[in-house]
Amino acid sequence: MIGYLEGTIHTLETDRAVILAGGVGYLVHIPLSTYYRLEGASRAELRIYTHVREDMLALYGFATLEERAIFEKLISISGIGPRLAQVILSGIAPEDLAEAILRGDSRRLSSIPGVGKKTSERICLELHDKLLLPGKDEVKTTPARTPSIDDDVVSALTNLGYRPAAAQGAVDKARQELTGEAEFSEVLKSALRHLTR
Repeated sequence: MIGYLEGTIHTLETDRAVILAGGVGYLVHIPLSTYYRLEGASRAELRIYTHVREDMLALYGFATLEERAIFEKLISISGIGPRLAQVILSGIAPEDLAEAILRGDSRRLSSIPGVGKKTSERICLELHDKLLLPGKDEVKTTPARTPSIDDDVVSALTNLGYRPAAAQGAVDKARQELTGEAEFSEVLKSALRHLTR
């Protein structure tokens, strides 16, 4: 089994990369978060999950141990295979995923393309007490009133015609900029700036 791969980036796409190591080109499936870290680089260091089936062998690569740990937790759930787990990690950052699961926020997970309501609820139920990121003693949570404000902003942006995933991403970026407990209007304005850039 391959657990780590280091080499030259031969080709890089949003969902896969070919890494040259020892004269061999390894095709590695990657989430968007890893793609962003590799973009513009000439070399890669990836934590690998080797997926073996009767008819195939596939490598899934991650820039961080946190990504790989969550990937392994996701595929332990019945009905979630490596491809869907890769899609989930492309749609939400590991820390945000852990926080959503801790809060039981299945609605946020179901906004990721390919993740239905039942699947998102199953993820929250099965991983609620299992999802601590490597090296972290606890998952950081947001202030109690923040989720309701964020949900309202996402709803408002969706009503304006933005896709739910794009709206949620803009709200997440807004939260990174704003300090303290920002009000609805502040979060909405900041999120709109991100969406219109």
